[in-house]
Amino acid sequence: MDLQDQLKNLFPDHVEEESTESEQKASDIWMQDDPILCKYEKRKGKPITILEGYTGATKDFKTLAKDIKTKLSVGGSFKDDKIIIQGDYRDKIMAMLKAKGFNVKRVGG
Repeated sequence: MDLQDQLKNLFPDHVEEESTESEQKASDIWMQDDPILCKYEKRKGKPITILEGYTGATKDFKTLAKDIKTKLSVGGSFKDDKIIIQGDYRDKIMAMLKAKGFNVKRVGG
């Protein structure tokens, strides 16, 4: 008996939702035509990844920043309509944004 069967026995009235929480968040975020720019810089000798160019609501961009930081388990901040992520995670961030339906453009190295 696997875990799913055990859960069904414990909670027979439970109905599974088809969409996950992250998919619902992604569908609530406004999509844009222009690409989001993904930059790499070094500040004080430490690498950072900067995302900028989002033209939607600031609240949506903050939600996107929190989602990226949570999935990558890294620190970062949201300042001046830019997401700043600690470390060089351009490839992973670009893959995540493309999976959500955004156009992403790599700028720099």
